[in-house]
Amino acid sequence: MNTAEFLGIASAIAPDKPAMVFEGKRLTYGQVMERVNRMANALAGLGVAKGDRVAILQVNCPEYVEAYFATTKLGAIFVPLNFRSKQDELSYMIANSESKACFAGARYFDLVDAMRPALASVKHFISIEGKRKGMLFYDDLLAKSSPDDVVTDIQDEDLTILMYTAGTTGVPKGVPLTHNMFSVYVLGNVNPADPDTVESNLLTVPLYHVAGAQAMMAAIYGGRTLVMMRQFEVDGWLELATKERVDRAMLVPTMLKRVIDHPNFGKYDLSNMKVITYGAAPMPFEVIKKAIEVMPWVRFINAFGQTETASTITMLGPEDHVIEGTPAEKEKKLKRLASSIGRPMDDVEVAILGESGRPLPPGQVGEIVARGPRVMSGYWKEPEKTKQAFTKDGWLLTGDLGYMDEERYIYLTGRAKDIIIRGGENIASEEVEGVLMQHPAVDEAAVIGVPDDQWGEAVRAVVVMKDGHKVTPEELSEFCRQRLSSFKKPGSVVFVEELPRNPMGKVLKRVLREQYGKP
Repeated sequence: MNTAEFLGIASAIAPDKPAMVFEGKRLTYGQVMERVNRMANALAGLGVAKGDRVAILQVNCPEYVEAYFATTKLGAIFVPLNFRSKQDELSYMIANSESKACFAGARYFDLVDAMRPALASVKHFISIEGKRKGMLFYDDLLAKSSPDDVVTDIQDEDLTILMYTAGTTGVPKGVPLTHNMFSVYVLGNVNPADPDTVESNLLTVPLYHVAGAQAMMAAIYGGRTLVMMRQFEVDGWLELATKERVDRAMLVPTMLKRVIDHPNFGKYDLSNMKVITYGAAPMPFEVIKKAIEVMPWVRFINAFGQTETASTITMLGPEDHVIEGTPAEKEKKLKRLASSIGRPMDDVEVAILGESGRPLPPGQVGEIVARGPRVMSGYWKEPEKTKQAFTKDGWLLTGDLGYMDEERYIYLTGRAKDIIIRGGENIASEEVEGVLMQHPAVDEAAVIGVPDDQWGEAVRAVVVMKDGHKVTPEELSEFCRQRLSSFKKPGSVVFVEELPRNPMGKVLKRVLREQYGKP
C-alpha cells in the first residue's frame, strides 16, 4: 500500500471526524482530503510530476501534513528540512535533493531569499503563511485549483520521503524512504479508521524527523485526531493535553522530563492519556521511573529506530513498564527499564555482530544491526557511504553497541563511535553516564574521552547539577569507582549549566569534545 492511501481510507470511512487541531483551527478528514487534492492539482500545474522532489522548511502545522500528502499523491518525493539547520546545510540539502518546489513558513522567508542563488533546481517557492514577493501563496493555490481526486500509479517500492540525517558529524546524508517502509509498520501496528472510535494524538515531535513522520502517518491511517504544536513547549503541552483530552503522545526524554518536573504538573488533568511513546535518545532511568510513578494509568512504550529504518525496529512494551512479580522478576524488569530497548519487531531482523561480522551469542557485546523491508537500500547519491553502512550480508550497521539476552531483549551499552579506549580497555560512555545519573546531585551527565599521555585516553564527565545541590569532582569520581571497574571512573569532571543537544534531545558529543576535549 502507498502512504497516500492512508488519508484516502480515513476520509472515506470517517469524513466528518476531526483530523487536525491547530491553534484553535479544526479540520475534518473530508476537509483535509479536499485541500490535499487541491494542492496536488496545484503542484501538478506547476510541473511537479512523479519522481520530482518537493522540499519544505516549516515547523509543524496542518499545511505541512497537507503538503506531504499532496506531494505523495503525485508520486513525487517529499523533502522535510530540519528548520534548525544552518544556511549552508539547508542549501546543501535542497541542492543535493534537486528539489523542484519548496514550501516555506514566514519565519524562514529571509533565509530562503538568502539561499536562492544556490538553489538552481527550485522553480517555485510557496509561502505557507502570508503573501511574499517572489513566492506563490499556499491559500491562493488552493483557491484556484480543482478539488478533483488525483490518481497516480505508485508502487510500494517508489520513494515517498527523502529525509536527511541530523548532520551532527559531517555533511547531512539523504535517506530515501519508500512507501513500503512506512506502510509495513503502520498496517502491522495500527487499526484502520473507525467512525465510532475517538482517539487523539498530541504531536510535538518535528515532522522533519522520522519519529514525527511515523506518528503522523499512524494517526492519519488510524483516523485519529492530530493535535499539533508548532514546537514543544511544556506549558502548552500540558494545557493542550488537558483541554483536548488527548489519548496518545510521543515525547523524547528531555520533553518527558520537563513535563513531569513541571511545578504545576499535578494541577493538569491528564487522566485521559492512555499511551506515551518515548525514544529518539536514551531515557535516563530516574526519569522513566518517576513518570511511571506520577502517571500510573499510562501505558509507556520505548520505541527504538533510526531514519535509515523508517520507523521502530525494537520496542520495550507497556508490560515491561509494570514492575510487579517476585523479587527476581522485579529486578529483571528494573534492569530492562534502565537499559533495554526491548525486543525486535516481528517484521525486522535484528542481531548483534562481533568484529568478525558474525552474530554473537546472548550476553556478548557487539554492534546492533538490522535488515528487512523497513531498512533503506542506501544513501541518496552516496555509494561510498552506503557501502560503509552495510555488511556484505546486507545488515545495516546502526552504530549502536549492545547485547541481547536469552529472551531477545536488547540492551544498549554505547555508540560504536562513542567508545573511550583507556590503556587498551574499552569504556562505553553510556555505562559511566548511567552511574553518574544515579547520584542524587546529578541532573544530567555526558562522558567523553580526552587525550592522556599515560593511558591514551582518559574519562571526562560533563555534568549538570540539580538545583540546590552541590558535589565535588572527587565525590563523583569515587561514586563511580564504587559502582564500576576502577579504570572506568572519571578522571576529571566539568560542571556546566546545560548540555548541548540536537532538536531531538540527543547530546552533541562533538560539541562537548570541541569545548572540553583537551587534556
